[in-house]
Amino acid sequence: MNSDEPSFSRLRQSEIYINGISGQKPVVPISYIELKEAAEKKLSKEAFSYLAGGAGQETTISKNREAFKHWSIQPRMLRDVSALDTSIELLGHRYPVPFLLAPIGVLGLFHKEADKEVAQASAAEGVPMIFSSQASVSMEKCAAVMDDAPRWFQLYWSTSNKLVKSFVKRAENCGCQAIVLTLDTTMLGWRTRDLDLAYLPFLLAKGIAQYTSDPVFKELMEEHRDEDPDREKSITFSAICSLFKMSRNYPGSTFRNLVSGEPMRAVRTFIKTYSRPSLTWENLSFLRGITDLPILLKGILHPDDARKAVEYGMNGVIVSNHGGRQVDGAIPALGALPSITTAVDGEIPVFFDSGIRTGADIFKALALGANAVLLGRPYAYGLSLAGREGVREVIQNLRADFELTMGLSGIKSIDKITANPLESMKI
Repeated sequence: MNSDEPSFSRLRQSEIYINGISGQKPVVPISYIELKEAAEKKLSKEAFSYLAGGAGQETTISKNREAFKHWSIQPRMLRDVSALDTSIELLGHRYPVPFLLAPIGVLGLFHKEADKEVAQASAAEGVPMIFSSQASVSMEKCAAVMDDAPRWFQLYWSTSNKLVKSFVKRAENCGCQAIVLTLDTTMLGWRTRDLDLAYLPFLLAKGIAQYTSDPVFKELMEEHRDEDPDREKSITFSAICSLFKMSRNYPGSTFRNLVSGEPMRAVRTFIKTYSRPSLTWENLSFLRGITDLPILLKGILHPDDARKAVEYGMNGVIVSNHGGRQVDGAIPALGALPSITTAVDGEIPVFFDSGIRTGADIFKALALGANAVLLGRPYAYGLSLAGREGVREVIQNLRADFELTMGLSGIKSIDKITANPLESMKI
């Protein structure tokens, strides 16, 4: 059945071109390269390095992008693509496009309203947002501005199972539709840009809003009330400035925070509880036992790990190398995707993360077996340039780009891409 109704992509193109007649340009650059360059000019060196940087020499970031070049789309002609359907069904829910907003920590580095702006943008566009454990705004405050729009929660497994349980229960109460357990960050990668600047935002009480708003974390803070710092620090101007910044970033009045010492105690508690390198497959039974929400494992790069995820009752896997931020020289995420989709054999959905920049990237990931993808750095750059409107435009542009790629390739719905994955692809 054909349709003469204009598609989303055609409407988006027309909007841009018509606005251009009156001299109005898009809110944020449409080209990813220009988007990134514009964000770099606006952000502090510390903020940009934290977002754009990766592990070591950043070869994994490069490999993520190079992997897409190894595959080409082979369009087919004279197929009715007048009515295009980019919607998908995932874990019992219907979404308008096959992508979600990936969890990104410390969004407060890029915009004052941080996660809340992203939450409002994702709600307006109907694209699920995955709340980060390392958020600048609590999940409750984000959920409050989203009405019934879809949202998930990303979990970092801390050293306290009681805190893990509290996070999960809060996510349930906030209406989250799934739990995304990130596995590849039980230790921070060797991130050279951040190390050269000697900058880690968490030590200034940034990106710990999920913790400081949690009742169990506050109990843990009380346990550390009488602890002395690990070693004496000389009182320098820089140290005083850092203490002031920490007090300003922490909830409540800056003066009260300076006097109480609570921000420093929160940071010390966070450092002690943040991640758990001893995590194993056997620990998953604890998480499965405290929630009925679907659980997805993020950071899977090996087919054997994907098969284990099925064996341990997980509801999905996310093929990801953390955007190249953890292991320098790791396999590109796209390179791992085909073998992982083969390994799970349709028993659970497979998501893709790390390197998505364009609609063609989404098409290729779906053609290679992904059910949906996660979008990361691009929307954070949009946030830094124009807040929620910047995020919305990044989402709209990617949606339009993907829809056009699909239609111009002779594909009118998502299932036609995934039904015969390599039909429209060639090396």
